[in-house]
Amino acid sequence: MAKKEETISMIDTLAEFKDLKNIDKDTMISVLEDSFRNVIAKMFGTDENFDVIINPEKGDFEIWRNRTVVADNELENPTLQITQTEARKIDADCEVGEEVTDEVHFADFGRRAILNLRQTLASKILELQKDSLFAKYKDKIGQIVSADVYQVWKKEILLLDDDGNELLLPKTEQIPSDFYRKGETVRAVVLRVDNLNNNPKIILSRTAPVFLERLFELEVPEINDGLITIKRIARIPGERAKVAVESYDDRIDPVGACVGMKGSRIHGIVRELRNENIDVINFTSNVSLFIQRALSPAKISSIRVSEDDKKAEVYLRPEEVSLAIGKGGLNIKLACMLTEYTIDVFRDIEGADEEDIYLDEFSDEIDSWIIDALKNIGCYTAKNVLAMSRAELIERADLEETTVDEILAVLSAEFEDQDNE
Repeated sequence: MAKKEETISMIDTLAEFKDLKNIDKDTMISVLEDSFRNVIAKMFGTDENFDVIINPEKGDFEIWRNRTVVADNELENPTLQITQTEARKIDADCEVGEEVTDEVHFADFGRRAILNLRQTLASKILELQKDSLFAKYKDKIGQIVSADVYQVWKKEILLLDDDGNELLLPKTEQIPSDFYRKGETVRAVVLRVDNLNNNPKIILSRTAPVFLERLFELEVPEINDGLITIKRIARIPGERAKVAVESYDDRIDPVGACVGMKGSRIHGIVRELRNENIDVINFTSNVSLFIQRALSPAKISSIRVSEDDKKAEVYLRPEEVSLAIGKGGLNIKLACMLTEYTIDVFRDIEGADEEDIYLDEFSDEIDSWIIDALKNIGCYTAKNVLAMSRAELIERADLEETTVDEILAVLSAEFEDQDNE
């Protein structure tokens, strides 16, 4: 009766392991066979002459022992040999020197052997699960995952994915206004996977710039298709972010595509990020123009860039300075993060004393591509242009002589008209 119970116990053990997720069939059979062979080797001193047959579908197994037949008085190793008298109980026609095979019932090994097997299996399966979990999430670093809140602690939140794996969202990786209750679903990006002492720890983040990047990929098909590229991201989580985008198709407006009709695309991202204010700007390799765009909505009067020091001095009208700096200094801080330049803001006192006009005001008289060319060399107002020599404008803005003459005539005439008034 006891032996029958032990056999049932073993079948239950196999059933437990065959239902495990993330472990393929071949690996499972290999682990089971190794575990059986470990116990057999401990019992008999070797496992070389044993065949272990595992059937994980049914949850059962067979163990067969192969022994060489020897004369009754020549038995030296009962593990590898069997006397002819005993062998003929298995195969009546066997002769000395032949091999006979008989089935070994694992339940006959005793309760200790069965417990030993269960412990060995449990240990190996746990190790396999940890390896599988580590490999699975190592490949998901930088990707968005969804998981349910299981436990909320002071310094972190414990989440469970669909397979019941434990994920951690530390307080430092949460948006300041994040608040979750048990059972709620959280979306976050896999930040890293630690594997100290073969104990995988999956760390998620909602504050990493890559989380914002992945949200844009989900909401903007052109980014997912590779037509628009996110070049740079700067974030102050839960407050404000700036995203620089570039299009590889001239027909696509990258900023418009990211924002969507009436903000339809960006609204979903803003909601996910707890109303984080997101500025989307066009990327350019022209440093001075990129800094100008990064400081939006402020309009700058002039700029001096030192590429060697990664520094920029920006001059603005007094009323524009507060816009450039932004509430709590967020705008200029993000502009510095986005451009990777140290930006110093100065009041353009000289420009404040005199009346100056932004070049955009002359769009009806000067072509927009010419205005852009002038902005590219740091000229954003009429007086910025007039302060430069004709030769310098031709060389630096790469414009025709006649074009420069026409520009200077238009801008000079504007100030002459003001003087006459």
